[in-house]
Amino acid sequence: MTEPKTAEPKISQAMIDAYDEYTHLTLDRRRFMERLTMLAGSGAAAAAIAPMLAASSARAAVVEEGDARLDIQDITYPGAGSEMKGYLALPKEATGPLPGVVVIHENRGLNPHIKDIARRMALEGFAALAPDFLSPQGGTPTDEDAARNMFSSLDMGATVDNAVATETFLAGHDKVNGKVGAIGFCWGGGMVNRLAVASPDLGAAVAYYGAQPPAEDVPKIKAPLMLHYGGLDERINAGIDAYRTALEANGKSFEIYVYDGVNHAFNNDTSAARYDKAAADLAWSRTVAFLKKNLA
Repeated sequence: MTEPKTAEPKISQAMIDAYDEYTHLTLDRRRFMERLTMLAGSGAAAAAIAPMLAASSARAAVVEEGDARLDIQDITYPGAGSEMKGYLALPKEATGPLPGVVVIHENRGLNPHIKDIARRMALEGFAALAPDFLSPQGGTPTDEDAARNMFSSLDMGATVDNAVATETFLAGHDKVNGKVGAIGFCWGGGMVNRLAVASPDLGAAVAYYGAQPPAEDVPKIKAPLMLHYGGLDERINAGIDAYRTALEANGKSFEIYVYDGVNHAFNNDTSAARYDKAAADLAWSRTVAFLKKNLA
């Protein structure tokens, strides 16, 4: 006898918004599950939906860890005040110096998904370095909630200094042509914006749904910017207009793309509920072309 198929739980925008509040703002895990239970109608439904909202390290990588086309290394290098850990991916068949790209993680630290992004970048022809900004605290733990909680105790000034040190290290690598850009997601998108303010040497900056810097810091930006936003991401999108105005007023080179109908973290293919393949693929193609143009 054939077992009847169980219907996949329906995920509403209110559930996605509650998860965003849990991961970025004020909700703790207990209160998030209480709200999700109320929205889903039962504890069992909430328990089924929660993993679909979260990122899953069990999802298959786009580029496997052992891809024979890549040279991959876990490295340490000098930070601004202490040693930094990082994940370096290089294309094996490169015949000359490569442009460098710093790949900056979300507020979960240097996890398998961000390492996969670094490998994807390497296959596009870049020397890709994904730093672990939790290095001063011992590095990213395997527990995602524990990693997220560690971000609240990071010293932001020191963290920006570590981003600049990462850029400097990569620019001086013997496989790199001296030009370095940065790409970041969520917390990392905000860090890319901060790095663009802090470093006059940054060659290009790509921020995915990242918090914008204060308008008074915009005059310091030298790098061309590409800014990707999800149309449903009200929290981050609230800062777009002021950022655009400041960039225009200061004559900066920038491109802003808002992808209608998609959520914060639309690029993260390990999150079933929020990932949008069409938007992610379009943003990626734009990103790669932008980085190649500005770092050649």
